[in-house]
Amino acid sequence: MAEPVVVDGRSLSIAGVEAVARHGAAAVLDDEARRRVAATRRVVEGILAAGAVVYGVNTGFGKLADTRISADQLDALQLNLLRSHACGVGEPFADEVVRAMLLLRANVLATGHAGCRPLVVDAVLALLASGVHPVVPSQGSVGASGDLAPLAHLALVLVGEGEAVVDGARMSGGEALARAGLAPLRLEAKEGLALINGTQASAAVGALAVVDARRALDAADVVCALTLDALAGTDAAFDPAVHAARPHPGQVESAARLHRLLAGSAIRDSHRDCGRVQDAYSLRCSPQVHGAGRDALAQAERVLGIELNAATDNPMVFADGRVISGGNFHGAPIAAVFDYLAVALTDLASISERRLARMVDAALSDLPRFLSPHAGLNSGFMMVQVSAAALVSECKTLAHPAAVDSIPTSAGQEDHVSMSTWAARKLARIVELARQVLGMEYLAAVQALEFHRPLTTSPPLEQAAARLRARVPRLEEDRFMASDIATASELIPTLGPLAD
Repeated sequence: MAEPVVVDGRSLSIAGVEAVARHGAAAVLDDEARRRVAATRRVVEGILAAGAVVYGVNTGFGKLADTRISADQLDALQLNLLRSHACGVGEPFADEVVRAMLLLRANVLATGHAGCRPLVVDAVLALLASGVHPVVPSQGSVGASGDLAPLAHLALVLVGEGEAVVDGARMSGGEALARAGLAPLRLEAKEGLALINGTQASAAVGALAVVDARRALDAADVVCALTLDALAGTDAAFDPAVHAARPHPGQVESAARLHRLLAGSAIRDSHRDCGRVQDAYSLRCSPQVHGAGRDALAQAERVLGIELNAATDNPMVFADGRVISGGNFHGAPIAAVFDYLAVALTDLASISERRLARMVDAALSDLPRFLSPHAGLNSGFMMVQVSAAALVSECKTLAHPAAVDSIPTSAGQEDHVSMSTWAARKLARIVELARQVLGMEYLAAVQALEFHRPLTTSPPLEQAAARLRARVPRLEEDRFMASDIATASELIPTLGPLAD
């Protein structure tokens, strides 16, 4: 079991999100954060006692902000907010995404700027601890005023409404709480709004996608090195001096990894004096393309590192008594980096498919046609490359940026929105497609390497080949290959450490 993750509104990491979302780590509220939350709750209670009019506390929402709500209706106002905003559609988010959303929402509340009671943070964390996962439709958010619809679905379960999944069974929110021994939360002033303002659906999807993107990028260097050796390529283009002359950090890192991976290859040594001057771009320029992905990933990780611990409420409540309406709920910062990373990973998938295409083309590879020992009667890897091409084309369509779009909502009050949730969802899909394309290249590269036997590649690349062969036999005659592709793709996240 992973170590508990401290919820303090200041130190949550992407790794912490994955630990809670995927590995069942506990999440515990920090004592100092609890005191901050209580302090700003006293500010809200002071406003109510004084009879002051403050947006979100005793007014309507959005375009209805000019409507004053009487004191005896404040609790109903917050409950109505959740009910009216739970308008999501489409396939529900996976449980791991919902768990990440719960953690992130609790962490936002822990910043102390939402004006809710500490009891509300405890209630959110109790869902996590009890394995109560709200059913949250994946579509319906424009990323401002944050992820209103998804977060409303998330919050409804706290009050015993909506739907949730417990131990794989879908049921009403009230039944889910009862099964877990939890009481429905009775919302007070400002608390419904505190639960739905923010980017936590976008950030949850994006954080898990970023984790998976790093593993895919690390594996891409290993897969590329396998392919390069299979195609009798040269490692000269990965010489550190070349990349020191153009020192983009990601490029330098990928080149160094490729150089290490190919060291000690008997296949490489066998053709050092073959006379070939240089390789095709899909081989020679891999550090530049992989490196661009690494640099895009680093930017996404930097921005997410801020966003995970950011207060995204509106209005913001401060312990000194100020309540200020702002726009921290707007998802533009994360939408932009999700789009950037999506483009870079599409390029990664594209260059992977081009390397695969070279291996199956005997005119370019000097390998048997379509990597089949008996081509003609057998089609070998012909359709593997076709499938990879289809996935890359899908990536290209999905890579169109979401952040450049905006449709005004709420009668023009919310007249510029971020589309950050769609940016995150597209990124997650591209990461998955890129992993599958890399899996196809991996499958083909190991097959291609074996035509060089008894020569061996480098020790780490032999490990990579053996890892696949432990589960997928060499292709001698045509067979059902979809399961082979699935297995190779499943192994992709495990390959990166072989280059370390």
